[in-house]
Amino acid sequence: MIPPKPSPRPEKTSLRNYIKLFRKDILSAQPEKLYRAWMAEFKTPFFRSYLVNQPTLVKRVLNEEPMQFPKSGRIAEGLRPLLGDSVFLTNGETWLRQRRIIDPAFEGGRLKDTFPAMLAAGQAMVARLSEIDGPFDVEPHASEGAADVIFRTLFSLPITHDTARAVFDKFQDYQRAQPILNIAAFIPLPKWIPRFHRKRTRDGAKAIRRLITDLTTQRMAEITAGTAPDDLATKIMTTADPETGERFDTGEMVDQVAIFFLAGHETSATALGWALWLLAANPEVQARVAEEALSLPDEPSFSDLSKLRFTKDVFREALRLYPPVPMMVREAKCPVRFRERDVPKGAQIVLSPWHLGRHEIFWERPDEFDPDRFKTENGRECLRDAFIPFSSGPRVCTGAGFAMVEGPLFLALLLRAFRLETVEGRVPMPVAHLTVRSEDGIWLNLRPRDPAA
Repeated sequence: MIPPKPSPRPEKTSLRNYIKLFRKDILSAQPEKLYRAWMAEFKTPFFRSYLVNQPTLVKRVLNEEPMQFPKSGRIAEGLRPLLGDSVFLTNGETWLRQRRIIDPAFEGGRLKDTFPAMLAAGQAMVARLSEIDGPFDVEPHASEGAADVIFRTLFSLPITHDTARAVFDKFQDYQRAQPILNIAAFIPLPKWIPRFHRKRTRDGAKAIRRLITDLTTQRMAEITAGTAPDDLATKIMTTADPETGERFDTGEMVDQVAIFFLAGHETSATALGWALWLLAANPEVQARVAEEALSLPDEPSFSDLSKLRFTKDVFREALRLYPPVPMMVREAKCPVRFRERDVPKGAQIVLSPWHLGRHEIFWERPDEFDPDRFKTENGRECLRDAFIPFSSGPRVCTGAGFAMVEGPLFLALLLRAFRLETVEGRVPMPVAHLTVRSEDGIWLNLRPRDPAA
């Protein structure tokens, strides 16, 4: 079965219709040609946009000249109420300083240190799913499991903790209230003009930030008293910028926790949900993952992850077909020239993990689910040139290594406990808002797995 993807829009459409389609779903607002194009230009009365697929240009923007192509402020318009000046939205010296403080928490051995918390979150998810009988939507359960990982690794709190549960519940409400785009994403407005976010969006963001402020304030007190656990929050809050000696104050830490929660839980949940459906739809692949999973000890260690080679390829293939963040937008800081074409200052440069991952020039059988492709020469080449679910270069996702441990681990824990089955008449259709979710959920049936079978 070919995994589902949304139908593209007609080649020519009005700006009004494009905005209407975009607000409904980013992916179906794009034309079919983007799966074949090296570059495509889109003009509006307010700005120019260039979607770039050519690998040399993608590397130029992300790896070679990242400071010349900063994050677009247009994307920040809809996210600012929740994320403030987090590392996801900032540029220049502010961003450099934030990364110097954050990156050490995710280096090398820290992944091994966080593994017990990830394992506990995965085991808790298996226990919750064991109580389900009949068809169910796995997306909210994947969200809860991924949120559990974030709270356990960041603040040493399980999702059952009152504050952790409150943040998770408020965030679910915020997602439902938050539109894809603020009007300023299409029409460049002066900074002094207020951004008219919905009241529900503003109130939700304030409630989440208030809860996160309580957590960070409490943690700062524990750090001062010498009683703080050795988790990611403590590591980040006690790390000084090696150039300035400054640390995050409470307000800055709230911004960073907000993006850790958004990026770390939402993207992981999205990838996990699609990976589970792909396994349910492909029983022969599922059997191979289950075989690897059942080879693990009852209480696996970090070193046991090396046994999950095929499972890791399955998760990677799910990321290729359904990258959690489908598009990234940069801005040309000065005039440049792409493919013999002048790109003006201020133009929006769109890099699309969605289209790169399914590009007809790069990938063999791009719309098929085939985890074994990464063992081929084409697959290995495409991994280098056309696989950027975590971005690339200096702005690569801080938690990329984190995600590549969490995803295969959760798949293994779930597959050794259950057989996954699709639900008749319930084929998920991807739609992209903040991330690539399913329009009507991802529905599965679970059957307890007999290890001896």
